[in-house]
Amino acid sequence: MLTTVEKDVAHTRLQAAVEEMCLTLRRASRSLYVRDAADFACAVADLSGRFVAYPQDVGVSGFVGLDLTPAIEAATVHGPLAPGDVLLTNDPYLSGGLSTHLPDVHAIAPFFDGDELVGYGWAFVHVSDVGGRVPSSVSVLNDSVFAEGLRIPPLRYVRAGTVVPEVEAILAANSRTPEANRGDLHAMLAALDTGRRRVGELTADLGPAGFADVGMFAREQSAARARSALRTLADGTYRFEDYLDNDGVSSVPLRVVVTATVDDGAVHLDLTGTDPQVEAALNMVTFGRAHSWVVTRIFALIGTLDPAVPLNGGLMDVIGFTAPEGTLLNATGTAATGVRHATTSRVNDVVSGALVQAAPEVLPAASSGLVVPVVFAAGDGSRVDVVEPMVGGTGARFGADGADGRDSGISNLSNNPVETVEANVSVRVLRYALRTDSGGAGRWRGGSGLELEFEALTDGGLLARGLERLRFRPWGFAGGRPGALTELVVNEGRPDERRLSVVDVHALRAGDRVVLRTSGAGGYGDPLDRAESAVLADVAAGLVTVEAALEAYGVVVRDGAVDAAATAAERTRRSASAERTHSLGPERERWERVFPSALADQLDAYLRTLPTATRAARRREVLGGVLAGLPDRFPGVAASEEKLVAAEQAFAEAVAAVTGAGAVPAHTTP
Repeated sequence: MLTTVEKDVAHTRLQAAVEEMCLTLRRASRSLYVRDAADFACAVADLSGRFVAYPQDVGVSGFVGLDLTPAIEAATVHGPLAPGDVLLTNDPYLSGGLSTHLPDVHAIAPFFDGDELVGYGWAFVHVSDVGGRVPSSVSVLNDSVFAEGLRIPPLRYVRAGTVVPEVEAILAANSRTPEANRGDLHAMLAALDTGRRRVGELTADLGPAGFADVGMFAREQSAARARSALRTLADGTYRFEDYLDNDGVSSVPLRVVVTATVDDGAVHLDLTGTDPQVEAALNMVTFGRAHSWVVTRIFALIGTLDPAVPLNGGLMDVIGFTAPEGTLLNATGTAATGVRHATTSRVNDVVSGALVQAAPEVLPAASSGLVVPVVFAAGDGSRVDVVEPMVGGTGARFGADGADGRDSGISNLSNNPVETVEANVSVRVLRYALRTDSGGAGRWRGGSGLELEFEALTDGGLLARGLERLRFRPWGFAGGRPGALTELVVNEGRPDERRLSVVDVHALRAGDRVVLRTSGAGGYGDPLDRAESAVLADVAAGLVTVEAALEAYGVVVRDGAVDAAATAAERTRRSASAERTHSLGPERERWERVFPSALADQLDAYLRTLPTATRAARRREVLGGVLAGLPDRFPGVAASEEKLVAAEQAFAEAVAAVTGAGAVPAHTTP
């Protein structure tokens, strides 16, 4: 039997091994998205299929809770794994939820001690293109998984140490970027070889039983520390909801609801009330189980409360999960999933919105809530490159401003250096900076969004998957204001200016200029309580204008200094309010006046009685009939009191019809 100290030392060796695996992969990779943006990860699992060692700060952190078992079982129905084998898969449905969309290709290698299987190495990369309808394979307008590219069921990519040439040929024939993909896949193989060597060294010292003990020890330690951290939250049940801008096929927004129950160091997330899966690529496949990509905010919370907690599958032991089948967070059939990150970003926001009620001095206000890999595809399709993986800021929390230009949500991708972008992509970067006046005002300011402007040097196509927060602002808390809305504009200020909201592949001509301004995060606390020196520092840094300093904070800045007397008079004139409530923004308030939660819940309950394939269309019919009596850009545009009253009544009548008579007349209008 190993002692606790021996297990701890052995686990440290495993941690070093996965870090080395990641460095190997990154150095050997070919694409910008892997090498520079770091959209990859590596790990080691024991025979449970759960990770026992995961990198602390290299690659994507959100997959720490994945379970390899369903994919391994699917791949071994015709025979067990052997030394030197490597499995490959990318399909959310066929892999049992291991992959979350087709461009994420996962590789699994069995690790043996002699003839005895002891565990697995894992790696994933986001490849540049897996075929499908559009370059880069991801568009919100894809209407099924078949439109998104090549589906790879769990299969042997490497057999007994040799790449299967037929598999590699199929992969190459189904991508616009076969050489970049091949380089990234082989980088994964190099990483797995590194892991195989390091685990082999460890099992040579400990034996298979010792390796199993280390894995169990690591997962149990993380679970125990996670429970201890979560016990600091107030037990209870907390609810919150938020919205995606639209359902991908119409202007009707999508609702994401969570009811979080905190009980003695465990958190259960119930997504009942979340809208049905849609005929666009916003769906997430979870099979109704807690999925690592959906519960990342819980990981972040645990890491905040216990910064030294080891990252491994044990973190999943404290998380419960419910998501009704056929909804955005438990999609079935062949629903498209390419832009699932937009939906899971909003899950992060609603989990924060619920749990900040349990721990108001720990959880932040809403982060920017979007991840937008801005892609430029050359006109002939020979190059498909991510210009920048754009995010916004982190929500402010009690005692601290949010981080500027970094989002603590599902993405911890690195930015692409401008020099690298211009050397590899046919664009010229004109501006890449923090966005002024975007962070929500508060005693602690929300993190600023980003601004990216570039010029196309050749004809091509623009893709901006995950474009969000153009309609509903990231909310503030405890009197803090919401962040600014997102903007995506082509040729701003020119006669051919185009403002975009849903982007499939938007054609660009050489000389066209694109500017993306991402949303800022929510503020925390009353802006009138913000230190004058902090406001002045923000003005000096270009994060807040002089005008916003006065309007939002009541601080008068003249000639680079605070006018103390004028500021005192201005702040005294205003009435301070620091209630511990969410500050949702005018758009959200208008929307929920017409479509209140209680009635939306009733409509959702009715929709779940319908066949899955009909639910989203039925919801659009009901809400669309009500929206027909409101301004075209509602809730971004205010409606008259008369129209609001009529819309409220129309929605109430529509819900009464479906819950009472069981049907709504087609095209119901106010």
